[in-house]
Amino acid sequence: MAAAAGCRGGAAPGAGGRAGGAPGPHTPAAGPGARPDPHCLEAAGRLRNGGVRVLGRLDLARGARAHTELRHDAHRYLDWYRVDGFLLDRCPTGGAELPAIRRFVSGLRADTGTTHLVLGHGTHPHPGYAECADQLVTFAGPWSDYRWSQVAEWTADYPPDRFCHFVHSVPRGHLEEALRIARWQGAATIYFTDRTGGRGQGDPWEAMPGYWDEIVSRLGTGVSE
Repeated sequence: MAAAAGCRGGAAPGAGGRAGGAPGPHTPAAGPGARPDPHCLEAAGRLRNGGVRVLGRLDLARGARAHTELRHDAHRYLDWYRVDGFLLDRCPTGGAELPAIRRFVSGLRADTGTTHLVLGHGTHPHPGYAECADQLVTFAGPWSDYRWSQVAEWTADYPPDRFCHFVHSVPRGHLEEALRIARWQGAATIYFTDRTGGRGQGDPWEAMPGYWDEIVSRLGTGVSE
């Protein structure tokens, strides 16, 4: 399981039953900022010492942000938080934007020596994106959409550890159903929370789920908090 964003986190086995090694984005949700955040420094250190991969969040703004600005943010993450890679959030999904994303990802790897990149599409993108990064976020949204979601057929060509699902507003009584959906759709890295968001309700990823301990007990041990 992955902690989706913000200065908090933990990781547990994913939907496929794997423990450890899942990405744990764990840096300021709005970017690295103008100076290091002491709380994030402490939290990132605890996760790293627990063997959890720490990622910095780079907001691609659906392709609108300049690549030089993004690389500047990437170096701040590396210098301050010693991140292991990046979540490229709000990544474009269309085939027309794919060549530009390929160039950016290739340049980012070469420039930073990044070992792990996650493309945060939030939905199923053009299949070509699967060759650009280590993992894709193919769902990010509310439980009301997730429970009726469908998987893209092309994802069957890749192992489950290539895909992530981030789902908010999941009622406690529907955790098992949510896990079954993730397994059926072939997503091994998941983040489920009962926190709500959207339409003025705030960011659902800013705090840990109210049932975090129950999730850990269902999925197993090996958790770092």
